[in-house]
Amino acid sequence: MTTKAPSPVKPGPADSLESIAYAVVSGIPVSEPHDRDRLGYNIWHWLTNRKDPLEIVVQTTMARLEIPEAEAVQRIKDALQAKGIAI
Repeated sequence: MTTKAPSPVKPGPADSLESIAYAVVSGIPVSEPHDRDRLGYNIWHWLTNRKDPLEIVVQTTMARLEIPEAEAVQRIKDALQAKGIAI
């Protein structure tokens, strides 16, 4: 039985909401990489519908942050504003 190499992955455009969401959380220290992925997904979901405040989104993500939630929210807000997205 042989195993084939995985298919190559073509990265999305840097200005897409998905790329922006994952980029703004890339510097947030977390216990596990999956926590950062989950946080990025929830930020993307928030960018697409904006039903709850950003503070609630970070809290309900249940990511194991290594910094206080308030600091993580502020870092995310600063990064989004630097990308030109209004909060």
